[in-house]
Amino acid sequence: MEETYKDRTSLVKGAKDIAKEVKRQAVKKVNKAVDKAQDGYTQRSYSRFQDEEDDDDYYVRGGNYGVEANDDEGSSEATEGHDEDDEIYEGEYQGIPNMGQGKDGMVALGQPIRDEYKDRHELETERKADEEELAQQYELIIQECGHGRFQWALFFVLGMALMADGVEVFVVGFVLPSAETDMCIPNSGSGWLGDIVYLGMMVGAFFWGGLADKVGRRQSLLICMSVNGFFAFLSSFVQGYGFFLFCRLFSGFGIGGAVPTVFSYFSEVLAREKRGEHLSWLCMFWMIGGIYASAMAWAIIPHYGWSFSMGSAYQFHSWRVFVIVCALPCVSSVVALTFMPESPRFLLEVGKHDEAWMILKQIHDTNMRARGQPEKVFTVNRIKTPKQIDELIEIESDTGTWYRRCFVRIRTELYGIWLTFMRCFNYPVKDNTIKLTAVWFTLSFGYYGLSVWFPDVIKHLQSDEYASRVKHFRNEEVSNFVFNFTLENQIHSNGEYINDSRFIMMKFKSVTFEDSLFKNCVFEDITSLNTYFRNCTFVNTTFYNTDLEQYKFVDSELINCTFFHIRTGCQISFDDDYSAYWIYFVNFLGTLAVLPGNIVSALLMDRIGRLTMLGGSMVLSGISCFFLWFGTSESMMIGMLCLYNGLTISAWNSLDVITVELYPTDRRATGFGFLNALCKAAAVLGNLIFGSLVGITKAIPILLASTVLVCGGLVGLRLPDTRTQVLM
Repeated sequence: MEETYKDRTSLVKGAKDIAKEVKRQAVKKVNKAVDKAQDGYTQRSYSRFQDEEDDDDYYVRGGNYGVEANDDEGSSEATEGHDEDDEIYEGEYQGIPNMGQGKDGMVALGQPIRDEYKDRHELETERKADEEELAQQYELIIQECGHGRFQWALFFVLGMALMADGVEVFVVGFVLPSAETDMCIPNSGSGWLGDIVYLGMMVGAFFWGGLADKVGRRQSLLICMSVNGFFAFLSSFVQGYGFFLFCRLFSGFGIGGAVPTVFSYFSEVLAREKRGEHLSWLCMFWMIGGIYASAMAWAIIPHYGWSFSMGSAYQFHSWRVFVIVCALPCVSSVVALTFMPESPRFLLEVGKHDEAWMILKQIHDTNMRARGQPEKVFTVNRIKTPKQIDELIEIESDTGTWYRRCFVRIRTELYGIWLTFMRCFNYPVKDNTIKLTAVWFTLSFGYYGLSVWFPDVIKHLQSDEYASRVKHFRNEEVSNFVFNFTLENQIHSNGEYINDSRFIMMKFKSVTFEDSLFKNCVFEDITSLNTYFRNCTFVNTTFYNTDLEQYKFVDSELINCTFFHIRTGCQISFDDDYSAYWIYFVNFLGTLAVLPGNIVSALLMDRIGRLTMLGGSMVLSGISCFFLWFGTSESMMIGMLCLYNGLTISAWNSLDVITVELYPTDRRATGFGFLNALCKAAAVLGNLIFGSLVGITKAIPILLASTVLVCGGLVGLRLPDTRTQVLM
């Protein structure tokens, strides 16, 4: 009996020991699990998503991105945020999560930490991981959508906007001489027109690029092109020089957003293997814009008869007609853009999953119908959406005034654009931004500097040749003679025109009278251009219906002279003006010369790579500058201009492609806009430096341009190769 009791006691004791050990081990395992979970969330490891259920896997399985094909071809249920089993998609708004928590505030085992318990750095890390996953999935979706009718339609719509940018650049140079003469602009203010347009484009590129990352590519492009079109039309009707500058400033401000927004927009609907080639083809529209502007200037501006006037207060000359015609590409792009959707990549970036899915399905169905495969189903049901981080926006209360609320809203948006811009200098894009800054600045400085220098040198050669053919007449004595023919490029010194000498229905072009006497003479129906009377004496002379104003009589004495119906203001006349046609023709040839470079860059962009194209083109352009030593005639300078433009266009195309591929979606347009603004600043600086050296020396422009281009090309070779990368 005692043995039985002892055995039972031993058994109970052993059972208690076993129970204690089991309990201790269980507590240890629970603690380990809790510690592991806490460490995992504290370290913000993205690996926890890899062990989730199969419903959370969005990668490709059997070509259906982890979901079964929708038999209803992507019915509306796929966009409502749930499926037949009422399963909520990841990335959709799911209400307030109901996660169990202990009494002491500890997170329940196996449940993720709620967003309100995470700091901003942790949320940004999770968003970055989501963006990386989305980038891979989006590339596969675009490949399934294919390349077809939708991309080509968007290609031509965005091409019109890019064409308008090219027109805006050329319009300034073509209009400047006529506008200066028509508005009587003094030489001290003649340079403001070119600089003010580039200033507007510089500010506009930065602002609209940043806005495109906030409100969308399509919306930003619509607004900026509308601003450009409105002020471009308005500038053709204004009469005052100050108001004209104001209109061209805002016209440039509007068109400044075209380039960064267009390339960001189009790149986000192209698959990786199509991106380089088709972005290069898109660059051709900038060339088409230059050709269009040159051709219209050639056809319209020299026709002085295409004008009308309303008294002496309102004059509408042919150059104003040219300004209106040049606004047509902008208007066309605005109308066409209203029929195009927003970039689906941008919509996914800002968490608009359903809208992005509908646009992607539209792209897919449009391309499949064009291929004759309307029955092909869009198999994507869910798309990864990056975690959205709420921004705290402080707005005045309802009792605040409306203009105060608008001011706060505008200030908040501008601050948001500035923050996005500063993120372009954060890791990992900081090094790329610095290198791109150097390449954009050097290429713009060299290209625009020499582009201004070439025409100025050609005009300087023309002026020297024209001056060499001047005719001198000395000690003339003319009495009772009627002049009724054109005088051009002449200098008359120490002459006497007396006894009813008459100058009737004449044109004076570049004529100067020095130390001459006009007595009892009549000037009637006279039109003059660059004509002056220096140190002359007029006695009993009548002026009727002439444009001989007081400033044309330099140190001259008028005794008992009468003036009737004097035409005031500046007079424009391009009749038989060969130089006007010649300037437009030179620019037309220089713009047309980039066509071979555009074709070569488009065909080879994806074959030899962006970096090889960029570095090689800039180095060759720098070397070609040394051929300018032999440019001693107009024809040779035109040939050098065509060669230079043809080589540099490949660098521009490859630089545009590299820029959109190096920046992530949330700052792509902002980064591009900043670099494009830098481009305009470099252009103004290049114009000032190279323009001041015209007629002085060739050595400095040649060495300066070749040095910056070669250095920029070498820096460009240090950029990362983006040919095989997806859009991040």
